[in-house]
Amino acid sequence: MKVFIVGIAGGVGSRLARLLTAAGDRVDGLYRRPEQGEHLATEGIHATHGDLTRLDAPALADLLHGTDVLVFAAGAGGEGGTTATTAVDGTGLTTAIEAATRAGIHRLLLVSVFPEAWRGREVSDTFEHYIDVKKKADAELAATDLDWTILRPAALTDTPGTGRISLAPALVHTDITRDDVAAVLAELVHTPQIHHRILELAQGPHPIADAVRRQTRN
Repeated sequence: MKVFIVGIAGGVGSRLARLLTAAGDRVDGLYRRPEQGEHLATEGIHATHGDLTRLDAPALADLLHGTDVLVFAAGAGGEGGTTATTAVDGTGLTTAIEAATRAGIHRLLLVSVFPEAWRGREVSDTFEHYIDVKKKADAELAATDLDWTILRPAALTDTPGTGRISLAPALVHTDITRDDVAAVLAELVHTPQIHHRILELAQGPHPIADAVRRQTRN
């Protein structure tokens, strides 16, 4: 299986690339800075240099040739303010959706965010804009004819993964390690029967494979 990861150099995308490569999948993805590509190469991960905000849909579609699953794990991460968030998390997804359609790719997995993330805390206008853009991106993807899955992780941490999660259409917002988000995505990539689903993800009691398998029965 070939998986193309938009945001392959990011905290979740790079972890996912390592897991899929280790599982024997063919992996490609989009990175923006040359040093990111060099780092990925040292880990044996193939990736393609390109700026999502500068590619149009036909150009991105050309890079997706032979892809079975497209994973959109890109995010501005607060850098560049509202302009960058709109360009990457919003317009970037629009470009990816059109590119997938042009390239004949049916499956698209989107890494999104809890809509109520950090409610109860004082947050900036930039953060509110981020949440708004993410919500609109979810709605845009859900309106397509693609076999989409939207994964909404809770607050991300860099602590080692536990391998145990909660995965459901609605959860209380807590936190989740990037290791575990990547592992859940890897399971979802290999579970095509889960589609047209929005799933929220947080730390919990269930082994990852079991938690994903349970969603095939819903």
